[in-house]
Amino acid sequence: MSIPKNKDEVEQNPRSSYFNLPPVDVSVAFPQATPVSTFPPSVSDYYQFSDLLTVEDQALRMRVRECMEKEIAPIMTEYWEKAKFPFHAIPKLGSLGIAGGTIKGYGCPGLSITASAIAMAEVARVDASCSTFILVHSSLAMLTIALCGSEEQKLKYLPSLAQFSTVACWALTEPDYGSDASGLKTTAIKVERGWILEGKKRWIGNSTFADLLVVFARNTTTNQINGFIVKKDAPGLTVTKIENKIGLRIVQNGDIVMKRVFVPDEDRLPGVNSFQDTNKVLAVSRVMVAWQPIGISMGVYDMCHRYLKERKQFGAPLAAFQINQQKLVRMLGNVQAMVLVGWRLCKLYEKEKMTPGQASLAKAWISLKARETASIGRELLGGNGILADFLVAKALCDLEPIYTYEGTYDINSLITGREITGLASFKPAMLSKRSRM
Repeated sequence: MSIPKNKDEVEQNPRSSYFNLPPVDVSVAFPQATPVSTFPPSVSDYYQFSDLLTVEDQALRMRVRECMEKEIAPIMTEYWEKAKFPFHAIPKLGSLGIAGGTIKGYGCPGLSITASAIAMAEVARVDASCSTFILVHSSLAMLTIALCGSEEQKLKYLPSLAQFSTVACWALTEPDYGSDASGLKTTAIKVERGWILEGKKRWIGNSTFADLLVVFARNTTTNQINGFIVKKDAPGLTVTKIENKIGLRIVQNGDIVMKRVFVPDEDRLPGVNSFQDTNKVLAVSRVMVAWQPIGISMGVYDMCHRYLKERKQFGAPLAAFQINQQKLVRMLGNVQAMVLVGWRLCKLYEKEKMTPGQASLAKAWISLKARETASIGRELLGGNGILADFLVAKALCDLEPIYTYEGTYDINSLITGREITGLASFKPAMLSKRSRM
């Protein structure tokens, strides 16, 4: 058989027309199990965690769950595969009333951190990318303006952000400074009536279409980190999409280049005067990030639970085999433990007792257990475990960037290690010794 050498030859050769056949819908090709476009029922709350929630929190949970299952589940596989963002879904996410999370006033919902975390988990249960989109917009960018902005900035920016009428991103990470973000090199030079920003940022979620960019730069006069609100149409600002990701493919991560970008004085965030000021924001966002893998694991368990009862081999449902039940129970146990750690973290925060080490331990340990849970789920689904149509493969990939961002597993472990031992070990001993000489 002759193989067509190019697209034109395929189109001109009727014998090779099979190359152009559209794929068969997965529900037709594999009718024995239901794909994720019809999302499985929630069955992971084995220890009845809902009893710990207020009536209001339970209602919020159900409202978010229903929206995600109805509006996002049917479309997310297609958008994930294409690495495109479903812009038409933004108003639906805005209608949930969760943007702004714990922020009070300015059109924001003023939720407890528990309620905000529960909402984040319900979004992530269906699609991790949507949860990251909301987290960057709400728990990073909006919260920075709320905690570090002037009253004028809050009144000007937060109401439209809370409705998703405008979208924001949060630009801290740079090409040369990831875990070592405090060493960032982007500069802010004071000029008449404003500032000139010069530098690069990388891996910035939402940045390719954000209306506002919360940017961190080093003040060349004080050598301290300052924060700025940059408009998307600012002269000298360029944003390009990072391609070829294997996880969170719906999230539009970008490379940002700033060449003499002018920011007026009124858009400098007065509450950011050192890198330590970013910790006020990261304390909350790290709680939210810890709840993302909880939600993802819930969805993976729900999918595997339904799949094992539908799919048959050797004349019996896969759920009837001992080894599969053992794996399913192991996944369920992980979910219960993750939920309770996340819930306790929220309560410590609400009582103003949460420490950075506690937040870091929760994020590190929960994301580790979520990877294990998704890996077991991939085994349970066999060949279908590599198809995004059955959620688990997609979740497995989406967990990889979550395992890394907001502090890698190792960096978060070292934050907790420093807290429990009183000794910092972020730099090799040789480097630390040289820096003291």
